[in-house]
Amino acid sequence: MGDTLQDLVVLHIHFQDQFLSFVAWKNDFLRAQISSDRATYAEVNTAAYPNNMAPPISADVPAAPVRASVPASIITVVSTQTVRPERASPIGDLKLSFSDMLMLSCSYIQKGLFFQSTGTPMAGLLSSLVSSLSRALGVFPPLAGWLVTLPDGRIVIRCDDDPAVELYHAVAPALSLADFLIMPDADVPTMLTKDLFPIARAVCYEGHHRPLASFQVTVLGDGAFFVGVVANHAVVDGTSFWHFFNTWAAICRGEQVQPPDFGRDFFGSSTAVLRFSVHDGPAVALHAAAPARLRERVVHFSAAAICDLKAAANGCGKTNEDSQVNDKVAHDVKVLGGGRGEISSFQSVCAHLWLAVTRARPQLAADATTRSWPPRRRWPSWLPSANGLRWAAATLHATVAVHDDGAIRQAAADWEAAPWCFSRGNLDGAALIMGSSPRFPIYDGTDFGWGKAVAVRSGCDSKIDDGVLSALPGHAGDGGIDVEVCLASDTMARLLGDNEFLQYVSHAP
Repeated sequence: MGDTLQDLVVLHIHFQDQFLSFVAWKNDFLRAQISSDRATYAEVNTAAYPNNMAPPISADVPAAPVRASVPASIITVVSTQTVRPERASPIGDLKLSFSDMLMLSCSYIQKGLFFQSTGTPMAGLLSSLVSSLSRALGVFPPLAGWLVTLPDGRIVIRCDDDPAVELYHAVAPALSLADFLIMPDADVPTMLTKDLFPIARAVCYEGHHRPLASFQVTVLGDGAFFVGVVANHAVVDGTSFWHFFNTWAAICRGEQVQPPDFGRDFFGSSTAVLRFSVHDGPAVALHAAAPARLRERVVHFSAAAICDLKAAANGCGKTNEDSQVNDKVAHDVKVLGGGRGEISSFQSVCAHLWLAVTRARPQLAADATTRSWPPRRRWPSWLPSANGLRWAAATLHATVAVHDDGAIRQAAADWEAAPWCFSRGNLDGAALIMGSSPRFPIYDGTDFGWGKAVAVRSGCDSKIDDGVLSALPGHAGDGGIDVEVCLASDTMARLLGDNEFLQYVSHAP
């Protein structure tokens, strides 16, 4: 289990003050499904994928969220259906684990999939989705429950008190799939994607009076449709979210499913109680720190480009760094106590993004510092750019390496002694947060019986600040990675004009 937890550190990465603060745990909810839920992210042989990437993204393409010929809000909900679990929950109350409680100040997960027109009458398609959702909720009863604070202050998921969710049917006859999957060198149309999800601006603690999950099927004018799911992040993490999505799809296809493990005591039974200074839960400012205007792009790293980045990060490929910098890499890794094994593909991609965004943020204070968590060492904010990819990737790798079983358990013990929730926002403009994972089974298991999804999109609540990124598997399933990048408008413009960054980027499919 130590190796599994250490791997999770790589997948859930938080850049704080322009560096990574590694979340070295996951919600215990459905933890037994970690291995089976993950698609294998194989290392790709460079020879098998010649470096014939598409032309790089251009910086001068304007933000294009909505066509001028249509109103900003053209997605209309036409019906709502209450869906109840197929059978009564056998599990009663589930107490939140320490890693669940960390998320009470965070926004809900908003993720969904676009599908091509199936030719199936929409009434039949909706009926199949509703009936299979009812059965899926019978397998995952916490998603139909509520958060309840007990008299002693403990927070639990109550699964057997009138459990239900809402499924919304929405239509957008003036829109087509092309309006959402626009030119690969244009911005994501966030003014449209925000209306694909039924719950917005919700904080997880509000699961006391908001549904823990909600669903929306949006049918476009060309017959394509989007299945959007919103789920409380204190109840499910990304692994569990996509396990549920895969289960729902498998039931709709008529297949057998693997029931989850609801054990939440991997670190022992928590006795901690969160105390809030206000009656309605943790103080959060989900939108106060966001710039007036953000831009979002999906950038694609091909399997070949990732191999090149990994080779450069490990000192096996072409690099512009001289021997002095290479010697410093080895020294810094030794000081950090890491250096075990080679730098991974994902660490190499993260390091490349870290460097590029740092270069695109010249407004950072000269005395700003970079730090790792747990506190090991500090560096001036300019140091990553000065030292290049090998230093940055080695630093990330070393920081991951120190998060062994003992360090993670110590972090859990420290939290028990002084419990807290994650803080949100990017008040100093230096934060960079990497979420999601290219290992999630987003495309392989989510065919409801009408064909493979054509694209995944996140809601606006997942990208509330300058510096939020989400790593997703590429649609082709060949080891490529798509990254949703949300940055302040001026930072995005500089990033898209950075040839050093773009040399590894190709168009998203």
